[in-house]
Amino acid sequence: MEVSVLNIKGQETGRKVALNDAIYAIEPNDHAIYLDVKLIMANQRQGTAKSKERSEVSGSTRKLGRQKGGGGARRGDINSPVLVGGGRVFGPKPRDYGFKLNKKVRQLARKSALSYKVQENALLVVEDFTFDAPKTKSMVEILNNLKVSDKKALFVTPGADKVVYLSARNIERVQVMPATALNTYKVLNADVMVVAESALAVIDGNLTK
Repeated sequence: MEVSVLNIKGQETGRKVALNDAIYAIEPNDHAIYLDVKLIMANQRQGTAKSKERSEVSGSTRKLGRQKGGGGARRGDINSPVLVGGGRVFGPKPRDYGFKLNKKVRQLARKSALSYKVQENALLVVEDFTFDAPKTKSMVEILNNLKVSDKKALFVTPGADKVVYLSARNIERVQVMPATALNTYKVLNADVMVVAESALAVIDGNLTK
């Protein structure tokens, strides 16, 4: 599969680049996508929710009433969960929400997400570019030239480019990330992907190991 290479003015350069069919033209696996996105979202959870159980609540341990004959539930000390201000039963504890997912499944999910983007004609390949200094105006011009200013755009660079990142940081619905950090959620969350030409080789290297 071949796609045209554009320059930052939105014009065709007359060159075409071949996309790896093993990555961009597979039959998407929706379940693999679901599992990978679920893992990504789970890893972002802090997992710091915590409530105090009866042994952790500050209060006297004196038994308040007799064991039987009171007409109600036995309740022990003032820290009992049945009393206002007492401990909580089965409350949340700090935990890690992450789970294991095989590397091949994660790779399949990313390939599936990229294949969806190609099917939707939502993947643009542009010549490698950078700026002399961070300038939001320059990034806005590129968005207008590529006719993606009204869409949620994901720019994929060959490596970490701080100048390009800072130029796009203040633009709503635009993200910049290196190809090595590309994940399924970011691909699916974008309306259109703008991939630098050199970044294609990095993506191929990550997904065909």
